[in-house]
Amino acid sequence: MASNDSDPGRRPVIGLPTYSERTRFGHWDVDAAVLARTYVDLTERAGGIPVLLPPTGTPRPELVDRLDGLVLTGGADLDPARYGAPPHPATGGLRPDRDETEFGLFALARAAGLPVLAVCRGLQLVNVALGGTLLQHVPDAVGHTDHSRSPGVFTVNAVTTVPGSRLADIVGSEATAHCHHHQAIGTLAPGLTATGHSADGIIEAAETRDGPFLLGVQWHPEENPTDLRLMRALVDHAAQYGKERTP
Repeated sequence: MASNDSDPGRRPVIGLPTYSERTRFGHWDVDAAVLARTYVDLTERAGGIPVLLPPTGTPRPELVDRLDGLVLTGGADLDPARYGAPPHPATGGLRPDRDETEFGLFALARAAGLPVLAVCRGLQLVNVALGGTLLQHVPDAVGHTDHSRSPGVFTVNAVTTVPGSRLADIVGSEATAHCHHHQAIGTLAPGLTATGHSADGIIEAAETRDGPFLLGVQWHPEENPTDLRLMRALVDHAAQYGKERTP
Protein backbone atom coordinates (compact mmCIF):
# COMPACT_ATOMS: atom_id res chain seq x y z
CA MET A 1 0.00 0.00 0.00
CA ALA A 2 1.03 3.63 -0.45
CA SER A 3 2.77 5.42 2.37
CA ASN A 4 0.80 7.89 4.45
CA ASP A 5 1.41 10.11 7.46
CA SER A 6 1.27 7.11 9.82
CA ASP A 7 3.51 4.94 7.65
CA PRO A 8 7.25 5.60 8.07
CA GLY A 9 8.00 3.81 4.79
CA ARG A 10 9.34 5.45 1.66
CA ARG A 11 6.78 7.66 -0.05
CA PRO A 12 6.83 7.38 -3.87
CA VAL A 13 7.88 10.35 -5.98
CA ILE A 14 5.16 11.39 -8.46
CA GLY A 15 5.99 13.62 -11.42
CA LEU A 16 3.47 16.30 -12.42
CA PRO A 17 4.08 18.12 -15.73
CA THR A 18 3.39 21.87 -15.60
CA TYR A 19 2.32 24.68 -17.92
CA SER A 20 4.59 27.47 -19.12
CA GLU A 21 2.45 30.57 -18.67
CA ARG A 22 2.70 34.29 -18.07
CA THR A 23 1.95 34.60 -14.37
CA ARG A 24 1.39 37.50 -11.95
CA PHE A 25 2.18 37.34 -8.25
CA GLY A 26 3.24 40.06 -5.84
CA HIS A 27 5.08 42.73 -7.82
CA TRP A 28 6.03 40.30 -10.58
CA ASP A 29 4.61 39.60 -14.04
CA VAL A 30 6.84 36.86 -15.43
CA ASP A 31 6.94 33.63 -17.38
CA ALA A 32 6.55 30.74 -14.93
CA ALA A 33 6.10 26.99 -14.77
CA VAL A 34 2.72 26.54 -13.05
CA LEU A 35 0.13 23.90 -12.20
CA ALA A 36 -3.17 24.00 -10.35
CA ARG A 37 -2.50 23.39 -6.66
CA THR A 38 -5.25 20.75 -6.60
CA TYR A 39 -2.93 18.26 -8.34
CA VAL A 40 -0.23 18.82 -5.73
CA ASP A 41 -2.61 18.54 -2.80
CA LEU A 42 -4.31 15.37 -4.07
CA THR A 43 -0.95 13.69 -4.73
CA GLU A 44 0.31 14.51 -1.25
CA ARG A 45 -2.93 13.46 0.45
CA ALA A 46 -2.87 10.15 -1.44
CA GLY A 47 0.58 9.38 -0.02
CA GLY A 48 2.90 10.55 -2.80
CA ILE A 49 5.62 13.19 -2.99
CA PRO A 50 4.59 15.63 -5.76
CA VAL A 51 7.39 16.94 -7.98
CA LEU A 52 6.64 19.59 -10.61
CA LEU A 53 8.14 19.01 -14.06
CA PRO A 54 8.48 22.09 -16.31
CA PRO A 55 8.30 21.82 -20.11
CA THR A 56 11.99 22.00 -21.02
CA GLY A 57 12.21 20.19 -24.32
CA THR A 58 12.92 16.52 -24.90
CA PRO A 59 13.26 14.89 -21.46
CA ARG A 60 16.25 12.78 -20.55
CA PRO A 61 15.98 9.22 -19.23
CA GLU A 62 17.61 10.16 -15.91
CA LEU A 63 14.54 12.28 -15.10
CA VAL A 64 12.26 9.25 -15.23
CA ASP A 65 14.89 7.29 -13.28
CA ARG A 66 14.12 9.59 -10.33
CA LEU A 67 10.34 9.06 -10.45
CA ASP A 68 8.14 6.28 -9.12
CA GLY A 69 4.98 7.41 -10.95
CA LEU A 70 3.74 9.98 -13.44
CA VAL A 71 0.52 11.98 -13.72
CA LEU A 72 -0.06 13.39 -17.20
CA THR A 73 -1.94 16.55 -16.27
CA GLY A 74 -4.71 18.43 -18.06
CA GLY A 75 -4.37 21.52 -20.22
CA ALA A 76 -4.46 22.83 -23.75
CA ASP A 77 -5.37 21.02 -26.97
CA LEU A 78 -2.79 18.76 -28.60
CA ASP A 79 -1.42 19.72 -31.99
CA PRO A 80 -3.64 17.81 -34.48
CA ALA A 81 -0.59 17.25 -36.68
CA ARG A 82 0.45 14.63 -34.16
CA TYR A 83 -2.44 12.43 -35.29
CA GLY A 84 -2.44 13.51 -38.94
CA ALA A 85 -5.46 15.81 -38.88
CA PRO A 86 -5.99 19.41 -39.97
CA PRO A 87 -6.98 21.75 -37.14
CA HIS A 88 -10.67 22.23 -36.39
CA PRO A 89 -11.75 25.90 -36.03
CA ALA A 90 -12.38 25.24 -32.32
CA THR A 91 -8.91 23.76 -31.73
CA GLY A 92 -6.62 26.33 -30.19
CA GLY A 93 -4.22 27.33 -27.47
CA LEU A 94 -1.65 24.82 -28.67
CA ARG A 95 1.42 24.33 -26.48
CA PRO A 96 4.17 22.73 -28.59
CA ASP A 97 6.59 22.92 -25.65
CA ARG A 98 4.28 20.80 -23.51
CA ASP A 99 3.65 18.40 -26.39
CA GLU A 100 7.37 17.82 -26.90
CA THR A 101 8.12 17.30 -23.22
CA GLU A 102 5.09 15.17 -22.36
CA PHE A 103 5.13 12.88 -25.38
CA GLY A 104 8.77 12.27 -24.50
CA LEU A 105 7.97 11.72 -20.82
CA PHE A 106 5.27 9.22 -21.67
CA ALA A 107 7.56 7.28 -24.01
CA LEU A 108 10.27 7.09 -21.33
CA ALA A 109 7.73 6.12 -18.67
CA ARG A 110 6.38 3.28 -20.79
CA ALA A 111 9.88 2.04 -21.57
CA ALA A 112 10.72 2.03 -17.85
CA GLY A 113 7.45 0.40 -16.76
CA LEU A 114 6.53 3.49 -14.71
CA PRO A 115 2.91 3.63 -13.44
CA VAL A 116 0.94 6.38 -15.22
CA LEU A 117 -2.33 8.15 -14.43
CA ALA A 118 -3.48 10.36 -17.33
CA VAL A 119 -5.93 13.22 -16.72
CA CYS A 120 -8.03 14.89 -19.45
CA ARG A 121 -5.41 16.17 -21.93
CA GLY A 122 -3.20 13.43 -20.51
CA LEU A 123 -5.63 10.72 -21.68
CA GLN A 124 -5.77 12.33 -25.11
CA LEU A 125 -1.97 12.39 -25.24
CA VAL A 126 -1.76 8.70 -24.31
CA ASN A 127 -4.28 7.80 -26.99
CA VAL A 128 -2.43 9.77 -29.68
CA ALA A 129 1.00 8.51 -28.57
CA LEU A 130 -0.23 4.91 -28.93
CA GLY A 131 -1.71 5.48 -32.39
CA GLY A 132 -5.23 6.82 -31.83
CA THR A 133 -7.00 10.02 -32.90
CA LEU A 134 -9.14 12.69 -31.24
CA LEU A 135 -12.55 14.25 -31.69
CA GLN A 136 -11.48 17.86 -31.98
CA HIS A 137 -14.81 19.33 -30.87
CA VAL A 138 -17.13 17.10 -28.87
CA PRO A 139 -20.28 19.25 -29.39
CA ASP A 140 -20.08 18.46 -33.12
CA ALA A 141 -20.44 14.75 -32.29
CA VAL A 142 -23.00 14.85 -29.46
CA GLY A 143 -24.96 18.04 -30.12
CA HIS A 144 -24.53 19.61 -26.67
CA THR A 145 -21.93 21.28 -24.45
CA ASP A 146 -22.42 19.26 -21.25
CA HIS A 147 -18.75 18.25 -21.17
CA SER A 148 -17.64 21.89 -20.95
CA ARG A 149 -20.49 24.34 -20.48
CA SER A 150 -18.54 27.43 -19.37
CA PRO A 151 -14.86 28.46 -19.50
CA GLY A 152 -13.20 27.88 -16.15
CA VAL A 153 -16.18 26.00 -14.66
CA PHE A 154 -16.26 22.23 -14.19
CA THR A 155 -19.40 20.29 -15.13
CA VAL A 156 -20.26 17.30 -12.94
CA ASN A 157 -21.33 14.28 -15.03
CA ALA A 158 -21.85 10.59 -14.38
CA VAL A 159 -19.52 8.05 -16.00
CA THR A 160 -20.46 4.38 -16.27
CA THR A 161 -17.53 1.99 -15.93
CA VAL A 162 -16.95 -1.38 -17.57
CA PRO A 163 -17.29 -4.32 -15.14
CA GLY A 164 -14.01 -6.09 -14.45
CA SER A 165 -11.88 -3.13 -15.51
CA ARG A 166 -9.16 -1.51 -13.42
CA LEU A 167 -11.31 1.60 -13.30
CA ALA A 168 -14.35 -0.29 -11.99
CA ASP A 169 -12.18 -2.00 -9.37
CA ILE A 170 -11.10 1.45 -8.15
CA VAL A 171 -14.28 3.57 -8.34
CA GLY A 172 -17.12 1.06 -8.72
CA SER A 173 -19.83 0.90 -11.37
CA GLU A 174 -20.23 4.66 -11.70
CA ALA A 175 -17.96 7.65 -11.20
CA THR A 176 -18.81 11.27 -10.48
CA ALA A 177 -16.73 13.17 -13.01
CA HIS A 178 -15.68 16.83 -12.89
CA CYS A 179 -15.41 17.56 -16.61
CA HIS A 180 -14.01 20.44 -18.63
CA HIS A 181 -13.14 19.20 -22.11
CA HIS A 182 -14.23 19.99 -25.65
CA GLN A 183 -12.07 17.22 -27.13
CA ALA A 184 -12.05 13.48 -26.49
CA ILE A 185 -10.88 10.16 -27.91
CA GLY A 186 -11.93 9.58 -31.50
CA THR A 187 -10.32 6.36 -32.72
CA LEU A 188 -9.14 4.36 -29.73
CA ALA A 189 -5.47 3.43 -29.89
CA PRO A 190 -4.41 -0.20 -30.25
CA GLY A 191 -3.58 -1.61 -26.84
CA LEU A 192 -6.08 0.58 -25.00
CA THR A 193 -9.49 -0.56 -23.78
CA ALA A 194 -12.32 1.93 -23.23
CA THR A 195 -13.51 1.40 -19.66
CA GLY A 196 -15.70 4.44 -18.93
CA HIS A 197 -18.40 6.21 -20.94
CA SER A 198 -20.72 9.16 -20.48
CA ALA A 199 -24.41 8.79 -21.27
CA ASP A 200 -23.86 10.20 -24.78
CA GLY A 201 -21.25 7.55 -25.61
CA ILE A 202 -18.09 9.65 -25.27
CA ILE A 203 -15.12 7.61 -24.02
CA GLU A 204 -14.37 8.99 -20.57
CA ALA A 205 -11.72 6.48 -19.52
CA ALA A 206 -9.29 4.03 -21.09
CA GLU A 207 -6.64 1.70 -19.77
CA THR A 208 -4.30 -1.14 -20.55
CA ARG A 209 -5.40 -4.55 -19.32
CA ASP A 210 -1.89 -5.95 -18.97
CA GLY A 211 1.53 -4.67 -18.01
CA PRO A 212 2.44 -1.61 -15.93
CA PHE A 213 -0.41 0.49 -14.52
CA LEU A 214 -1.75 2.84 -17.21
CA LEU A 215 -5.15 4.40 -16.65
CA GLY A 216 -6.53 7.57 -18.20
CA VAL A 217 -9.67 9.51 -17.38
CA GLN A 218 -11.17 12.34 -19.38
CA TRP A 219 -12.30 14.10 -16.21
CA HIS A 220 -10.40 15.85 -13.41
CA PRO A 221 -10.12 13.74 -10.23
CA GLU A 222 -8.01 16.48 -8.64
CA GLU A 223 -11.12 18.67 -8.51
CA ASN A 224 -12.83 16.36 -6.03
CA PRO A 225 -10.72 16.57 -2.85
CA THR A 226 -12.97 14.07 -1.02
CA ASP A 227 -12.18 11.22 -3.44
CA LEU A 228 -8.58 9.99 -3.37
CA ARG A 229 -9.22 6.64 -5.03
CA LEU A 230 -7.70 7.21 -8.48
CA MET A 231 -4.64 9.03 -7.17
CA ARG A 232 -4.22 6.52 -4.38
CA ALA A 233 -4.29 3.70 -6.93
CA LEU A 234 -1.44 5.38 -8.80
CA VAL A 235 0.49 5.98 -5.58
CA ASP A 236 0.04 2.34 -4.53
CA HIS A 237 1.45 1.12 -7.84
CA ALA A 238 4.23 3.72 -7.67
CA ALA A 239 5.18 2.56 -4.17
CA GLN A 240 5.43 -1.03 -5.41
CA TYR A 241 7.43 0.10 -8.44
CA GLY A 242 9.87 1.97 -6.21
CA LYS A 243 10.21 -0.98 -3.84
CA GLU A 244 10.96 -3.42 -6.66
CA ARG A 245 13.66 -1.28 -8.21
CA THR A 246 15.35 -0.35 -4.91
CA PRO A 247 18.05 -2.79 -3.80
